[in-house]
Amino acid sequence: MNDLCEHLQSLEQLLFEPEVRSSRSALESLLAPEFREIGASGGLYLYEDIISALLAEPSDGTARTLTDFEMQLLSPDLALVTYRAMRTVPASPPVRSLRSSVWRYDADGRWRMVFHQGTLTA
Repeated sequence: MNDLCEHLQSLEQLLFEPEVRSSRSALESLLAPEFREIGASGGLYLYEDIISALLAEPSDGTARTLTDFEMQLLSPDLALVTYRAMRTVPASPPVRSLRSSVWRYDADGRWRMVFHQGTLTA
């Protein structure tokens, strides 16, 4: 199970990378078509909403880190992960959040995110 935990952490980390956030094909390989996200604003975002928003993000030197990663296997092909994230934009205070994602092992042998939620923290 440690291998799976490390693998899912690496997939979450990929979603922090500017190269992935700016690539439709990379995002489509990581997010399931029925993906849903509840954002920090409380809004519900669907697959295409998130892909479009990520592709439109400016390249402004934002850095993202994750810590305290934990995984709970819900079934053989479904996992819940939780972690803390910090987003740092030059000349701005860092933004911290507690995040959770549900990952599913699909028939094609890939893990894809089906749900994500981020909650701002102090």
